[in-house]
Amino acid sequence: MKITLIACGRIKEKFYKDAVAEYAKRLSAYCTLNIIEVADEKTKENMTAAETAQLLDKEAERIIAKIPEGAYVCALAIEGMARDSEGMARWLRDQTLHGVSHIVFIIGGSVGLSERVLQMSKEKISFSKLTFPHQLMRVIFLEQLYRWYKIERGEPYHK
Repeated sequence: MKITLIACGRIKEKFYKDAVAEYAKRLSAYCTLNIIEVADEKTKENMTAAETAQLLDKEAERIIAKIPEGAYVCALAIEGMARDSEGMARWLRDQTLHGVSHIVFIIGGSVGLSERVLQMSKEKISFSKLTFPHQLMRVIFLEQLYRWYKIERGEPYHK
């Protein structure tokens, strides 16, 4: 399975970079992982709805340009479907059984994802109703992806 993670913004903090590198290394035994960073827009305090929409649209253009043709697109979004780790492991297995060979997961920037990106996603997945910094969400996602593979293969790690 090929997994592409498209994430808005760069990771600056060394501890996040180290965690991403560690999980990318672990995942290499299970999938082909490609992490693509796209530039995020600078936000300001008290942005109007129009300013927020414009910012999201600019980020959406960058995200959409990086989505490979034919990939199964999943947006990580608060309003998405929430599953536990075992459920996500089954979901990942089911995608493979249904012939999906490339899944793209998308993490938005500090104000989320545009409606356009959400609408073009075949699935929206929620990790929590909580809001996480997008840099931390990248680490959480990669750790969970690793966990899903370990669960699906019946390998120790999950508990």
